[in-house]
Amino acid sequence: MGISIGNGLGSSLAWGGRKGSSPSPFDAVDGHRLAGPSGSHPLHGVRIEELVRAAGGDLVGGIEVSGPVRVGEAVTAHLRVVAGQEVRARGAVIRLLGCKLTEQRRSTSSHNPATNTTTTESWVQADGEIFEQLPLAEVPLPLALEPGAVFETTFTVPAPRLGPPQAHLGEAIVAWALDARWDVALHEDAFVACLVPVLQHPDLIRAGVGEQGGLAMLDTYAAPGGAAISITTPLPAAPGSLLGVAARWPGAPDGNVRIELHRRTNAPNGDEGIVASASLAAGSLAGGAEARLAIPPDAAPSFDGAGLEITYIVRVLVDRRLRPDAALERPVAIA
Repeated sequence: MGISIGNGLGSSLAWGGRKGSSPSPFDAVDGHRLAGPSGSHPLHGVRIEELVRAAGGDLVGGIEVSGPVRVGEAVTAHLRVVAGQEVRARGAVIRLLGCKLTEQRRSTSSHNPATNTTTTESWVQADGEIFEQLPLAEVPLPLALEPGAVFETTFTVPAPRLGPPQAHLGEAIVAWALDARWDVALHEDAFVACLVPVLQHPDLIRAGVGEQGGLAMLDTYAAPGGAAISITTPLPAAPGSLLGVAARWPGAPDGNVRIELHRRTNAPNGDEGIVASASLAAGSLAGGAEARLAIPPDAAPSFDGAGLEITYIVRVLVDRRLRPDAALERPVAIA
């Protein structure tokens, strides 16, 4: 069961003339898709694969990345460009860039003195910023290219040492790109770029780096009164897999039982969401109960970095009639 939070109204309707923005080369998505009315989530309708503009200026060609890339490993790529016109640059460099787009709630007020009334307009807008910029000076590029000239090279550079990984949090996006750029005076920069899907590294989580490891990697999480929540499948759990949960709560109150997987994020326009849920028989927790929760294939990995964080919680809940629910919970890592 996937997350359903808010809506994407206005993401493709140029809502109210508002629009978001993102820096080059992460500017391939029209800015009007990055804005929507109050209560909406315009980034829900934007895929990471849409973000990067492949080329600009007087160049054609591109960058191809070989194989999957994980945090802390290496990126091997091949660059090939053809000059459509003469290129004379002041500088040229390949860069590994990290970009984050975050939804923000915005509002503006205007006062009409003729009627003495104030009108307030509220909307949601997503804007991008470069949070990491690693120039790769060890890969030299020619400053001049004649019309029709071809330049190509294969190179290997380190991936981000500690991340964050590529992730779509729903209300925020983290993306990485390789960008080969020629700084041309009084003219649009000539460049080629490609998305680099940087995956979370399970060993990073196992090592307890950041908030995503630690307690989230425990097989069994003990709670007061002899209660415990255990994960019976390997950790960190993989998107698209079944998460096995065993819960024991000897002193659980009477009521219907649910075991849920929640995701939490600190994204400014983010919401907590129930990722998966299973209903169990009332009273089943006293002797121990088990459930399997389906993790969505597109679930973002557990991570914290670039000012963003996403964590997952297993919650064991007893729904008590006419009384507040009772619950136990523990963190769980997904990679």
